[in-house]
Amino acid sequence: MYTRLCAGLSRLSLMLAVIGLIALVLCVQYQVIGRYVMNDTPTWAEALALLLVLYVTALGVAVGVRDAGHIGLESMVALLPDRWRQRVELLIHVLVGTFGAIMVYGGWIWAQAKWSQVKPLLGVSEAMDFIPLMIAGVLIVMFSVEHFLALLRGDTVEPSWN
Repeated sequence: MYTRLCAGLSRLSLMLAVIGLIALVLCVQYQVIGRYVMNDTPTWAEALALLLVLYVTALGVAVGVRDAGHIGLESMVALLPDRWRQRVELLIHVLVGTFGAIMVYGGWIWAQAKWSQVKPLLGVSEAMDFIPLMIAGVLIVMFSVEHFLALLRGDTVEPSWN
């Protein structure tokens, strides 16, 4: 059940990242057309594009962790004896999960500090820059736990795009 939840969250994150990437391309395209064709630069477009980059990247990173696309030194781990290989793989997932937890904590601290400040061009809180960090951190912790449990069971985690 936990694997199905993580797979669903990963697919949802991937879909949202793709939608965000399309919105990012359209936003930049609108900005270029406004600047060079209509000679009227939409000031909000660049700020929105930068915010979309944060969300697309954060969601993509989380999906990459679930699909084992992160740096794990697989070639070195593959050379280890079976007993040590599983221990090192478990350690890798603990370290990645710890990094995700640090992302959540750091994002929370920064979001609290910036909550009352407003982005002048978008009219939203500056904390919006740190929310994707927290979302990605939570997902990374969840996906690391999923990998950890799968290793203990002797299973593999299927990529979300399968």
